[in-house]
Amino acid sequence: MRTAHVERKTQETEVRATVNLDGNGLSSIDTGSPFLDHMLDQLARHGLFDIEITARGDTHIDDHHTVEDVGITLGEAFRQALGDKRGIARFGSATIPLDEALSRVVIDLSNRATLVWQVEFKNSKIGQFDTELFREWFTAFANHSRSTIHVANLYGSNDHHKIESCFKALALALRRACVQDPRRGQLVPSTKGILSDS
Repeated sequence: MRTAHVERKTQETEVRATVNLDGNGLSSIDTGSPFLDHMLDQLARHGLFDIEITARGDTHIDDHHTVEDVGITLGEAFRQALGDKRGIARFGSATIPLDEALSRVVIDLSNRATLVWQVEFKNSKIGQFDTELFREWFTAFANHSRSTIHVANLYGSNDHHKIESCFKALALALRRACVQDPRRGQLVPSTKGILSDS
């Protein structure tokens, strides 16, 4: 089974994440940030990943450390669950609407960490959540899953719709990249013959 469990503990946060890449879209998520929980539930549900996350952090200061460390821990769990990446599709893309907003995510499970972020918000907060932290989450996830991820909000006027369409697009793009292609067999999808450090 392509599963992983990762724990991260610092003086600022304590995070536990479990992922099953071949799940049914089930999630149990408690980060202390309801809006982030809602977005991670989208990732599980639409990616058909089973995801469990618990996080406690210094949210009395702000949500930054918790959001970043959840991205780090979940990214590492995805990287470990993918193993040596034999037989996977490797590439995935999705363009997803949510009402008036349309967002695109393109991913390469390349073992090279890169984030290209083309998303702008009108407001500094969605509810109590700082919108600038979404880039921090995607950066941490890209760095620790060692993926190349391009995120673009093509248009939209509602910030909630923009970011939710980004997470849904990530879910579907990631699902397509992680899927095992029967035509590929046990080959690594790279002319180098390797996509991991293992």
